[in-house]
Amino acid sequence: MDLRFRDAEPTAEERAAVDALLGPPSSAWDGGERTGADLRVAARAESARDLLLPALHAVNDRVGWISEGALDYICRRLTVPPAEAYGVATFYSLLSVEPRPARVLHLCTDLACHAKGSDAVRRRIEERLGPPGQSWQPSPCLGLCERAPAALALEAGDPPAADVYGPIDPDDTAYAQNGKAAAPHKERTEEPPVEAAVPQAGQDGLVLLRRIGVADPASLDDYRAKGGYAALRRAFRLGPAGVIREVLESGLVGRGGAAFPTGRKWDATARQPDHPHYLVCNADESEPGTFKDRVIMEGDPYALVEAMTIAAYATGCAKGYLYIRGEYPRAIRRLEHAIATARSRGLLGADILGQGFGFDIELRRGAGAYICGEETAIFNSIEGYRGEPRSKPPFPVEKGLFGKPTVVNNVETLVNVLPILEHGAQAYAAIGTEASTGTKLFCVSGTVAKPGIYELPFGATLRELLDLASPVAEPRAVLLGGAAGAFVTDLDIPLTFEGTRQAGATLGSGVVLVLDDSVDLKAILLRIAEFFRDESCGQCVPCRVGTVRQEEALHRLSERVDERDLLLLREVGQTMRDASICGLGQTAWNAVESAIERLGVYR
Repeated sequence: MDLRFRDAEPTAEERAAVDALLGPPSSAWDGGERTGADLRVAARAESARDLLLPALHAVNDRVGWISEGALDYICRRLTVPPAEAYGVATFYSLLSVEPRPARVLHLCTDLACHAKGSDAVRRRIEERLGPPGQSWQPSPCLGLCERAPAALALEAGDPPAADVYGPIDPDDTAYAQNGKAAAPHKERTEEPPVEAAVPQAGQDGLVLLRRIGVADPASLDDYRAKGGYAALRRAFRLGPAGVIREVLESGLVGRGGAAFPTGRKWDATARQPDHPHYLVCNADESEPGTFKDRVIMEGDPYALVEAMTIAAYATGCAKGYLYIRGEYPRAIRRLEHAIATARSRGLLGADILGQGFGFDIELRRGAGAYICGEETAIFNSIEGYRGEPRSKPPFPVEKGLFGKPTVVNNVETLVNVLPILEHGAQAYAAIGTEASTGTKLFCVSGTVAKPGIYELPFGATLRELLDLASPVAEPRAVLLGGAAGAFVTDLDIPLTFEGTRQAGATLGSGVVLVLDDSVDLKAILLRIAEFFRDESCGQCVPCRVGTVRQEEALHRLSERVDERDLLLLREVGQTMRDASICGLGQTAWNAVESAIERLGVYR
């Protein structure tokens, strides 16, 4: 792609898709038809680069791919250099700049699905549709781990459509149909209710999952009848400083993996003199084996809207961005509905509940990039750049989104604020342990009879959790924390931040992948290495090169054990851990290292 425009023309359909998002162009200077007036007056070009990803989505959703003419038109409308827009369009796996069918099947081949037989499904798809490429492609984790093996079909059109399949029977080829003629809209697959992913749904004692399967996720009235918006009313009574004090005293820490104290982050943002402040909800959960945030967004979307409103009130934010995975079509629909309904009922907008506080939420869709789960990569993605992490410092609380103070929290962290304000910080801190307060959501998958999301107070043991999920055989190992986590064999580990740290593991995002002797651990390690190789953004050398060398060494070790390759793995892994710019490279060696040291793989 050239640095300059190449005068390629968009089709009428591509132009309509962009104009539906941005509105019609006002003149030839922003992509409209040239008139005599345009030759006499030069309009000042104002860049709207932050709309680049939504515009790319608009064309991709309507047509199925982004042509050169469509990209040129988007660049003219937004005043973005074509070469830079091309770099963004080719960064994301869900977007294509090459012609392809309207319907593309994404088959999950990641850890949970691999453990449940996705290889057999892949072979059947190849028999029917040919090798991966245009009509189907293997995919990293789709966040459908309780339905493994699973697949997602995305079909372009007006409107676009999505079909979710799982658990897939390899002999049932309905998922491998190709196009609308084979799968008409009226026969779209119906997803199971969200409570099917929560084996504890409806039980007493739940905190974060208490409304799943009990309240209608589409009804604001039902949400309020089940206690919704009581926390926001108390927040207004406490004031911003009082809310932050409650969160600090509760001991709440981030649930995305880093476990940074939430109250400290909020307090640091609120104290920044530079304005405006921004709130970003990180709903781009892409860690293999993670699907807890998806369940909350699908089953209790108003809880997230309320929690974001409280966070914004405490930290002085007038605008919030909810950055959600593009692979979550049902969660996207339900959140769009919840945001629009809350806005129409005075719970978002200029004067929320008559308190003189204004806040609104804009939903931004990711496009298939694990690295965008890193907090600063999200900023670049929202701003219309490649989703690459930024160097820190400066930290987001000082200079984040659009260079302004920004607070970033994930979905589970935010919804924990509701019980803190509803029952008080002391009552919340009384649950769990002194260093790990409250309850935790665990994503259990793999070789268990009851996969799904489980909520337990911190301090419960791994054995107690697995007793609820019913392993189908004696576990050989459990992967805690996902691909960036570690394998453990001791089932009596307390599920706390301090307990897993002492055991040389991590809770991470709450992944608990159970593996028995029926699963090939060497194949699992290869899949982890392939995942990190594919998802590395390539910005820093230790990660870009190290993830490739790690995969190469594991391929060789799967055929013949050589001490030189084991030594190379350790050297490469330590270099990635010490020198990578962000958590992707820093943790890419963790699971492999733990498998070699604790499970005796390759001995």
